[in-house]
Amino acid sequence: MPETDLVTTVATLMQARQTILPKRLVEPGPDAGQLKCILNAAASAPDHRQLLPWRFVLVPALARTVLADVFGTALLERDPQASADQVQQAQEKAHRSPCLMLVVVDACRGNPQVDLYERIVSTGCAVQNMLLMATALGFGSALTSGKALKSKGLRGLFGLQEGEHALCFVSFGMAQSARHPRLRPAVSDYCSTLVVASGKQLTE
Repeated sequence: MPETDLVTTVATLMQARQTILPKRLVEPGPDAGQLKCILNAAASAPDHRQLLPWRFVLVPALARTVLADVFGTALLERDPQASADQVQQAQEKAHRSPCLMLVVVDACRGNPQVDLYERIVSTGCAVQNMLLMATALGFGSALTSGKALKSKGLRGLFGLQEGEHALCFVSFGMAQSARHPRLRPAVSDYCSTLVVASGKQLTE
């Protein structure tokens, strides 16, 4: 049996993780050593056939303005009638949070028998490992998505190849203000038991 202290520590860490909106994440972000620790945590994710179907691209401060332009352009491509304020709001998203990175999943790398769904699960596990490590280091974090992830401009900026998908952005920083812990679902809300009766497979 695992040591009780270890189980308690892991459970406390997982329960402490919260989504902190990027606009509420402030400096300081992770330093070089802390960021390496966060990224190293991703390497422990399950990875069928060791394809390494995911990668992360850091967006440094000097690149935020270019990313902001991509966000603004992507909005206008979707909605040519978007107002200047709406475009500005889209651009501002690139400047939130001290540490920002794009999560990319590759649907083609390595063995084609490992389908995209399994690769996305592996990617999600890698990201969760990073979120938990960031929490352990005292940082807040968030995952963000949006229609701009599928834009040609974003794909071009990050050099995405055929078969690569921009899954989401991950943000890290210090939480500007504490949040009340949200109500977590009960096990009974998401877990059932397979029941086999009269040759048929049912769940309850």
